[in-house]
Amino acid sequence: MTDKQYILSLDLGTTGNRAILFDRQGNVVGQTYQELTQHYPQPGWLEHDATEIWRDVKQATERVIADNQAQATEIAAIGLTVQRETCLLWDKTTGEPLHKAIVWQDRRTADLCDRLKAEGKAEVIQQKTGLVLDAYFSATKLAWLINWVKQNKPDLNWDNVMAGTIDTWALWNLTGKQVHATDVSNASRTMLMNLDTGNWDDSLLELFNIPRQIMPEIKPSMGMFGNSSSDLLGVEIPITAIFGDQQAALFAHGCDRPGLLKCTYGTGCFLVAQTGTQVTRSNNQLLSTVAWSTEKQTNYALEGAIFTTGAAIQWLRDGLKLITSAAETEALCNSVDNTNGVYFVPALSGLGAPHWDMKARGAFLGITGGVQREHMIRSVLEAIAYQVKEVVNAVNQDSANPVSLLKIDGGAAQNNFLMQFQADALGVPLERPVVLDATAQGAAFGAGLAVGFWDDYQKLISDRQIDRIFEPGKGQFLAQDNFAMWSKAVTRAKNWIE
Repeated sequence: MTDKQYILSLDLGTTGNRAILFDRQGNVVGQTYQELTQHYPQPGWLEHDATEIWRDVKQATERVIADNQAQATEIAAIGLTVQRETCLLWDKTTGEPLHKAIVWQDRRTADLCDRLKAEGKAEVIQQKTGLVLDAYFSATKLAWLINWVKQNKPDLNWDNVMAGTIDTWALWNLTGKQVHATDVSNASRTMLMNLDTGNWDDSLLELFNIPRQIMPEIKPSMGMFGNSSSDLLGVEIPITAIFGDQQAALFAHGCDRPGLLKCTYGTGCFLVAQTGTQVTRSNNQLLSTVAWSTEKQTNYALEGAIFTTGAAIQWLRDGLKLITSAAETEALCNSVDNTNGVYFVPALSGLGAPHWDMKARGAFLGITGGVQREHMIRSVLEAIAYQVKEVVNAVNQDSANPVSLLKIDGGAAQNNFLMQFQADALGVPLERPVVLDATAQGAAFGAGLAVGFWDDYQKLISDRQIDRIFEPGKGQFLAQDNFAMWSKAVTRAKNWIE
């Protein structure tokens, strides 16, 4: 392996697709990024064009190699990390998607979830999968897609149909349409995998009318998935790690034993706590999920999934046009001492943990004549921190030992105002690494360890550089006092129809 210099990580996220080269020290050598088009066909619906995702993967991969004067022959392995729960159907003979992919934030199947709850299915689904019955997960989305295809393409031969999450779609294309597989961390987010067996659950497939033969094979997160087709880069490269994005970040932070947890500030916020090699069940609306696995062992986690955090900042930019870039929110928030009584509830796609309310909608409350743009922007950022506080409170209730340190990453973790306010609201320090692309880094670590590019996981973790520790400051008392009022605003947003 002496001629190998790099690991290639493909990070296929909700708002964009990224290719990153990592060197032997685990550092970023170079990266390319392509923003992904968001399609909103109806209120509460969100779709991605899977063909665009694959085109971005090809272009980003070629560009990152060229831009850094690297050679494809110098890449030891490829790691893949993806937005989870987003899913699609495609025709294996044409290679074309049968419909746009339905994104994890999409709420079109909320009524189906309500019907299943009324039929008493929620408890058995949670027992089998560790997940709360919600439109967030892939099962109801796949059921919707299957019904749509049956109605709109009645002559389709179902022997030619494949289903999968974005990792499955990317892997199938990367391997020249040879490998139809997923990893256990992504499979555990579909609401179709039995958490105890690690396989598709026949009774759940039947419940959602999903034919088993269209589903991918479930494999360990680290190990051989297949080789990239030589048509892609002129050489075959082993694909040796696939993680859901939040699990990849957990792996990058070195959270490999109980008591360690991280929060990724991306499109949503995802707080994940490692629970070791035993499935741990939550009493406080957290999800039980797979962290990652090898051939020898499976690690599990508890997760609080918050749907709208960075997406709310993007909405300020693209929807309300109150800002022109996410970066300017830091100075705007610091330009005022408080929100002037404004509270924002970021339920733009309903509420995730710990509420799991599909019908809640976003709201600004407390607006008076003196409120300015800066106050509203600050209320949005404070709401991000308060949502995380709700989940940390739930983790504390589920755990014998309260959270004493939060490891952070993701794009919004660059915002110093938000991170300081988060430390104040929680009353615990935050640890921010130099490399904020923890999802991509985790996939790279997994792929490199699987092929012997690296041989010491703990050394990789200890070599990661810390950029800054945010300690709770003088603002913590006010931040924690205002949390109670913000919680009242959330209750209003949940009951807005009544």
